[in-house]
Amino acid sequence: MYFLPENIDNYVVEHSQQEPKILKELSRETWQKVLNPRMLSGAFQGRILSMISKLIQPKNILEIGTYTGYSALCLAEGLNANGKIFTIDKNEELETLQNKYFEKSGYSNKIEQFVGNAIEIIPEIDTKFDLVFIDADKSNYINYFHLIIDKMNSGGIILSDNVLWSGKVVEKLDPKDNDTKVLLAYNKLLNSDDRIESVLLPIRDGLTISRVK
Repeated sequence: MYFLPENIDNYVVEHSQQEPKILKELSRETWQKVLNPRMLSGAFQGRILSMISKLIQPKNILEIGTYTGYSALCLAEGLNANGKIFTIDKNEELETLQNKYFEKSGYSNKIEQFVGNAIEIIPEIDTKFDLVFIDADKSNYINYFHLIIDKMNSGGIILSDNVLWSGKVVEKLDPKDNDTKVLLAYNKLLNSDDRIESVLLPIRDGLTISRVK
């Protein structure tokens, strides 16, 4: 999922804002205790999420895919003074670790956690969003888009992670690979839906920024 030459990638990371201490701690504990730690956003992408959030200063953020809470804390850095993050994850076993770092961060009063099926939960959240981060099961990306698009404020931003899927989107498609098949359709949707304008950035595993018109 790293497409730049290693020396260039290292230079980019070294000359970008470094992650806060609490996120280093969370990253370390995730790698020590949680399965599939590669799902973590990581320091560089986390600083990108933080920067985008700070530029937008969103009042309401929706995150689909909390994992251990790293990206939620990055996004929280740019929240409006009265802002709030709604974050959803299906894995209830991660909730204790999430809460540990949400409390340590000082953002816990701005974060509302949901455990369960995002497809069922999203329609129940009665609010409009300025920023949405989609980073969950790839097979449901299109479903998530259709659920959130009418909940977006004009000028709102949708961030879609892993849209290059380790380069599989440009390789010969395995008929049994449903995730890649859905991502190919999703990327096409983001580039053709008249309600948004999108740019796909080759950052880490691919991050698409879509602005709602």
